Amino acid sequence: MKSEMMIGRRFEGKVAIVTGSTQGIGFGIAHRLGSEGAAVVISSRRQKNVDEAVEKLKSEGIDVLGVVCHVSNAQQRKTMIDTTVKKYGKIDVVVSNVAVNPSNDPILKTKESVLDKLWETNVKASILILKDAAPYMPKGSSVVLISSVTGYCPEAPMSMYGVTKTAILGLTKALAEEMAPNQIRVNCVAPGIVPTQFASFLATDEKVRKALVNRTLLKRLGTSQDMASAAAFLASDESSYITGETLVVAGGVRSRL
Repeated sequence: MKSEMMIGRRFEGKVAIVTGSTQGIGFGIAHRLGSEGAAVVISSRRQKNVDEAVEKLKSEGIDVLGVVCHVSNAQQRKTMIDTTVKKYGKIDVVVSNVAVNPSNDPILKTKESVLDKLWETNVKASILILKDAAPYMPKGSSVVLISSVTGYCPEAPMSMYGVTKTAILGLTKALAEEMAPNQIRVNCVAPGIVPTQFASFLATDEKVRKALVNRTLLKRLGTSQDMASAAAFLASDESSYITGETLVVAGGVRSRL
């Protein structure tokens, strides 16, 4: 925590929405932005998770608003935006972090319903959230999309998940051009493997974990704090001349299309 506080309060007076932010990478990003002065709006599909995360952030003096939001639910998305604007009057930062991976089947054996869920949650929801949020984002605002290093080379057992994350790389560039006239920047973080609950199945087996570590140049897996540092940089004014770019945070894992 000390290293976070030493950076200063780059987000003083800012309002940040972070989706999928009650645990893992999303919570780490919300914590980082809040620690640097932002009022943070966190969300999850489950009220219990929202309440627990709000309690943790409030205990550290962070201004936080918790909202139940399934990003594929239009009414819940609207409620999240409306509640944020009603309380804070604006939205300075949007971090779209929510993603799912409901199947590890090969792409051609993946059920159509699963393909729909991957598209709806991992790609379409980011577009729709920004569609709702954009009218309340002043000049100088920032969007950070969360992709994955798997987006550069989708591999089993997460091939289709990786393909949706490839789409986020393209979406970043397209939205950066579209939102630039309003002086809103759009960038992306592509995390490597972080052993959160979402990716725990990849890191619980010692052989698998060792293989993943050996693919990195730095010989370790990433942490939520690593990803939060990258997201905070891209969301801050320190990256005011950066837009349409993806920052790979994967310890040196190869990441070229």
